[in-house]
Amino acid sequence: MSKAVVLLSGGLDSATTLAVARAAGYDCHALSLDYGQRHRAELDAARRVARYLRVAEHRQMRLDMGPMTGSALTDTRVAVPEEADAPGIPVTYVPARNTIMLALALGWAEALDADAVYIGVNAVDFSGYPDCRPAFALAFQALANVATKRAVEGRPIVLETPLMHLSKAEIIRWGMQLGVDYGLTVSCYQADAGGRACGRCEACRLRRQGFTSLGVADPTRYFP
Repeated sequence: MSKAVVLLSGGLDSATTLAVARAAGYDCHALSLDYGQRHRAELDAARRVARYLRVAEHRQMRLDMGPMTGSALTDTRVAVPEEADAPGIPVTYVPARNTIMLALALGWAEALDADAVYIGVNAVDFSGYPDCRPAFALAFQALANVATKRAVEGRPIVLETPLMHLSKAEIIRWGMQLGVDYGLTVSCYQADAGGRACGRCEACRLRRQGFTSLGVADPTRYFP
């Protein structure tokens, strides 16, 4: 089987992306990053999803992103917004996060002689992060094509972004068709230690709207 490295955060999108990669016939190697995120329950969720979807290997890598302060996801002094979306890029943006994570995934993929790297970025129901847009994915693919031995020798590693142009409801529908158990996932930016969601942050709102739009029960556990 061809191999693929899948970035697995433990959230709804990444779990769906892993299922999509499996359905495409890849032997999946999941990579989760502990970068000091305040919603660390997602790492437990990533382990659950990896076991449930029977990956070939699941690695958790520790990153010191302490200098990247100012993000509500890594700096507890910055509150996670709970109001309606404000103009501009929100404070939950983590500087260069997807660039760094994809670089690590690309390196592991080349070491594994894998053919693809999967990431669950989305440019429809998303927060406006610059590293979730098609332009970013195209630019990173161009970088991978000149930065790796495989690509220079004519066997480029392909960056796959299967969720890029889908709504949250469409993502959930696809995942359900592929057998994803969304009750295992955690999307909340400020989930408690048990993985219960706040129900108020933007990640929670987008997730809940997806299930509501689809007309299916939301398996998310919320704290009071």
